[in-house]
Amino acid sequence: MDWSERIGRRIKLRDLHIMLAVVQCGSMTKAAQQLAVSKPVVSKVIADLEHVLGVRLIDRDRYGVEPTIYGTALLKRGAVAFDELRQGVKDIEFLSDPSAGELRIGSADVLLAGFLPAIITRLHRRHPQINFEVRQSTTVAALYRELRERNVDLVLARLLRPVAEEDLSAEILFDEPLVVVAGRRNRWRGQRKIELADLIREPWVLPPEGSGVATFIHDTFRACGLEFPRANIICDSAQMYAALLEDGPYLSMRPVTMMRFGVKHPAVKMLPVKLPALPRPVGIITLKRRMVSPVMQLFIDHARALAKLMTKRGP
Repeated sequence: MDWSERIGRRIKLRDLHIMLAVVQCGSMTKAAQQLAVSKPVVSKVIADLEHVLGVRLIDRDRYGVEPTIYGTALLKRGAVAFDELRQGVKDIEFLSDPSAGELRIGSADVLLAGFLPAIITRLHRRHPQINFEVRQSTTVAALYRELRERNVDLVLARLLRPVAEEDLSAEILFDEPLVVVAGRRNRWRGQRKIELADLIREPWVLPPEGSGVATFIHDTFRACGLEFPRANIICDSAQMYAALLEDGPYLSMRPVTMMRFGVKHPAVKMLPVKLPALPRPVGIITLKRRMVSPVMQLFIDHARALAKLMTKRGP
């Protein structure tokens, strides 16, 4: 008996949906209530699945139910099937109305302050009915997890190292330089040429240790043969950075996209400090075996165009 006769015709999406509800609820009774069906219907679906596959999918005890290793494997693949079906419906909706759609994006806080909003704004001008859901994380690992669990469609992030995961595909958009910034009352404003070594003893506002930007700042000072400066203030809030720099004596080092595309603070300007050109790649990460939807492709195309424009203009 081939796969189609043995399994393909006997396992329905509805069956997988019911099993997923049982596992999520931890109880057949609760799953039946959630699905508005009787408990015997739920029990029969699980029993039929186990009979067709020849393995136990659910462990039952007086505390509830849990998936076995076989049940977990089935649900993992089932989640992919549901996700692809959902994407298929979205593709149909987009093809019938190219101005509509939905995109879920995972990104880091620094890119949320500049580059990502700029992409969304440009995309919205041409396709105003597209809806966006943005999930923020401070670590690339967490963003990759969201992508693998299909909670986001793609990730826009800094790549701290080459993406070696077999299930992920990464496209580098550009290398993002850092710039030194200061407020209007800072004594270095107006200088035409400044060396980073001249600023080492100035009061600095810097991000917390361990963050991606902090790592890049460390690398920049190290590349210039300098020790990392003592931070007078440590924070990871873009709003606080701007408030401190605007009228204070502080300096900071920020990614250029925050200055170019972020909220404009006229009093905060880039200083003419020549910094080493270190690789700081920003890219889009997707799942390799997941079809790129039309809305995803639109976002990627706009991101490429904006990155190309930014690279031409320079810092």
